[in-house]
Amino acid sequence: MATTKKKISENANFHVIVGSDDGMVREEALALYNELTGGNDDGFTHETIDGNADNSEGAYEICSSASQSLMTMPMFGGDKVVWLRNVNFLADDVTGRAQRTEAGVEMLRGILEKGLPNGIKFLISADKIDKRKSFWKFLEKNAAVQSFDKIDINQEGWEDAVGRLVEGRASELGLKFENDAMELFIMLAGEQTKQIMNELEKLDLFLGKERRVVTIEDVRLLVPLSREAVVFEIGQAIQKGNVTRAIQLIDEQLAAEESAIGIMRASIINVVRNLYMAKLILEKFKAPSGNYGAFAGALNRLPASDRAWLPQKKDGTGVNVYPIFLAVPNAKNYDLDGLQHVMVQTQRADQALVTTGLDHRMILHRLIAEIAAARK
Repeated sequence: MATTKKKISENANFHVIVGSDDGMVREEALALYNELTGGNDDGFTHETIDGNADNSEGAYEICSSASQSLMTMPMFGGDKVVWLRNVNFLADDVTGRAQRTEAGVEMLRGILEKGLPNGIKFLISADKIDKRKSFWKFLEKNAAVQSFDKIDINQEGWEDAVGRLVEGRASELGLKFENDAMELFIMLAGEQTKQIMNELEKLDLFLGKERRVVTIEDVRLLVPLSREAVVFEIGQAIQKGNVTRAIQLIDEQLAAEESAIGIMRASIINVVRNLYMAKLILEKFKAPSGNYGAFAGALNRLPASDRAWLPQKKDGTGVNVYPIFLAVPNAKNYDLDGLQHVMVQTQRADQALVTTGLDHRMILHRLIAEIAAARK
C-alpha cells in the first residue's frame, strides 16, 4: 500500500482522505469521523452527506448541500462535523469533467477559501480524484490530507511490495510465515490492504497463542483460492517435481474450460524461464542467494551488458528480481543442461498447442513429466 499522510495538528478542522485502496479509505475515514465527533452522533449535531453522484447535476446538488451544511451552525450549539463521504465526481471522467460538476466544486471551494466557521469541521473521503486539477492542489495546501493507494499489480515487482506489507502486519500480530506459505498468501490475498488484513487476522485467530508460524497448509485451508493462486500452485508443483499435483491442477483448469495455451503462458513458461535464469545467475555470477536484499543488490550492480537479458522493471529502475529470487531454491535441484533441454521442450510444446491438432491435455502432461525428469 502506498500511503502518504500530511501531518495533522490536534486543532485541524479540514480533513481529506483519498486513494484507490477504497477499503482503507472508508475504514480510515470512518475512524476519523468517530474521532472528530467523539463517537457521539445523535443525528442532529453532525451531518453525513453521500457524495455518490449519478450525473453532473447530482454532483452540483451534493456540493450545494455540503456548502449549506458548512455554513449552518448546529441546532443545539457546540461543534459540528460535516462528512462528505464516498465522493465519486472528482475523478477524470465524464461526470468529473462536466461544467456543471466543476461549477459545484468551485462553489464548495469558494466556501472553504473563506475559512470554516468556528466549531465546524469538514471531512471529505473519495477513492478517485484528478490530481492535475486546481481543486486537488487547494486541498493539498489547505487540508490535512491522507492518501491510501493500492499496490499496482500491473507493475513488475508488485509481489515484493505486497510481501513487505504482509510481513509488517504479520509482525505486529506476532506471526511468521514459512517461505512457501508467504508466496502463496501473496498470490491469494492480492493487493487490497483490507483483504490482506482480514486474511491475516483469520490466520491469527486460527493459530491461537501457542502456534505462531503459518504453514502453506494453513494458507490453503483459510484463504480463498483465486485464479492467480491456481497459477501459482501449478508453478510450485512443477518446480518441486510434484507431477501428480501439477497434473491434477491442470486437469481441473481444463475441465473448467480454461485454455491450455493460457495455462502454458501463465503457469509453465514463466516457471521454466525463471528456473533457467536463476540457475544461470547462480553459476555465472555467483550471486548470494541467502537473502533477497543481497541477491537483488548483486544483480543490479552488474554491468549493463551483463544484465540486459534479465527481465527489467517497467519503470526502468533495475532488474525485476523477485520472481527469479523465488525460483532460486528449486533451481538448485536442476543442472543447467537439464534446464536448457526443458526450455527447448517447453517452446516445442507451446508451438504444438498453437499449430497442431494434438490433444492439449496430452501435450501439457508430457511436458510436466519432462520437467520433473530433469529435476535431480
